[in-house]
Amino acid sequence: MKIGRREFVVVSGTAAAYALSTSFKVHGESKMYGLIGKMLAAEGKRDELIRILLEGTDKMPGCLSYVIAKDPSNKDAVWITEVWKDKESHAESLKLESVKAAIAKARPMITGFGERFETEPVGGSGLT
Repeated sequence: MKIGRREFVVVSGTAAAYALSTSFKVHGESKMYGLIGKMLAAEGKRDELIRILLEGTDKMPGCLSYVIAKDPSNKDAVWITEVWKDKESHAESLKLESVKAAIAKARPMITGFGERFETEPVGGSGLT
């Protein structure tokens, strides 16, 4: 499909207007930071691992969203989706005693990791 110059200008202008009207951070403000990762549990330990991962997640400053999900195609896999105020908030969370304790408790149940993606969330339901 070929797009003409006039259509290109209209579409580009509309996209720019939309971008400016959403929650994009501009002029040096910090950007939200996102992580999506797959964790593999020892056989039969997924539910126990999930319980540990969910302990104390409401007390992580700068965390805007922390979602743990079962992978329906792999009985031992867990997906973790996180959105943070900024990358620094995520780094600071790893220093919290509650997070260190959860990591230590979960480590024996973790057999590996799958895909891991860093993202730059720009908005959505529950995010400002």
